[in-house]
Amino acid sequence: MSEHKTRVGILFGGRSGEHEVSLMSARSVMNAIDRELYEVVSIGISKDGRWLVGEDVMGYLTSEAGEAATADLRATRAALLGEPGHRALMALNDGDGDHALAAHELAELEVVFPVLHGPFGEDGTVQGLLELAEIPYVGAGVVGSAVGMDKGIFKAVMESLSLPVLPYRVVLRSEWDRDPEGVMDAVEAALSYPMFTKPVNMGSSVGVSKVTNREELAAGLADAAKYDRRLLVEKGINAREIEVSVLGNDEPIASVPGEIIPDEAFYSYASKYLNDASELLIPAPISEELAEQVRDLAVRAYKAIDCAGLARADFLLDKEDETLYINELNTIPGFTHISMYPKLWEASGISYPELIHRLIQLALERDAEKRRSATSYDPGEG
Repeated sequence: MSEHKTRVGILFGGRSGEHEVSLMSARSVMNAIDRELYEVVSIGISKDGRWLVGEDVMGYLTSEAGEAATADLRATRAALLGEPGHRALMALNDGDGDHALAAHELAELEVVFPVLHGPFGEDGTVQGLLELAEIPYVGAGVVGSAVGMDKGIFKAVMESLSLPVLPYRVVLRSEWDRDPEGVMDAVEAALSYPMFTKPVNMGSSVGVSKVTNREELAAGLADAAKYDRRLLVEKGINAREIEVSVLGNDEPIASVPGEIIPDEAFYSYASKYLNDASELLIPAPISEELAEQVRDLAVRAYKAIDCAGLARADFLLDKEDETLYINELNTIPGFTHISMYPKLWEASGISYPELIHRLIQLALERDAEKRRSATSYDPGEG
């Protein structure tokens, strides 16, 4: 009799501007996961939020035919109930009546590996559903995911712990819509050019612009406002981009740092996922003392937001005085073949398949630790 294989639901796609990035990451994970240890259930989320399962779900989501491809690619609608003790992925089919749905159990999930980037996946929303269903999952919990995703709150937390961040301002989209000139006056009074404009809750450089004057500031804020109701404006400096990968739960470890030499003004979406023009230097050509500082700050930031499983910490190193600033903590970093997170661990002695295995085991360990906590209180007990 063969040994039991752990059934892993790999969750990808999603309602996000990073939908396509998620598909690329998921392909890499599914190609590298050890099939001798794990049975994979592919779970795709369409751009309109429908959960889909089936052998061809990846093809369905990538097909230009869209809805017309359903018959050919056999994607079945699915759902999780979000009930404790009910870990089954449910297949949904048309039932009796005009709007009825019939559900039947498809597969009992032992652990979920979310490979979702951006809103509705990396921000704590999916993590909350998995918590309700009591299904172990890879990566940070609700709080760590939400704070890591929200650039404004993340920077505020770092400031509260005296961890170094660049000067910034958070602007509401409603403020921008109501009084764009007043918003730009306030930003220019607080910060000097160059600046970066970003959606607060987005990653993969989606909606990010480098701006050097008021006209570009207006265009950058308008672009960022397409993706979120809160916008970040951050002081730009002449910096080197340093990244480090973090792995673990309560006692996380950091990889060797790497450096990105962008092929554009900054490390854009195209640089990250569509071409190999940017140069990745692993390990980063920095002193061992500075490398240790990067690793230490990464772990401190990771623990500060109660992260778990994995994260990639991004830093800016001032070229003038070598001051180090924490830029972001990505709780579901890219997993494509040119992504820094797995590359840094490979350089640190952990192969891609072994990394996936460790992440799944960390998810199971975290779940076991959470189950030690009582979920009810009896005032009559000691």
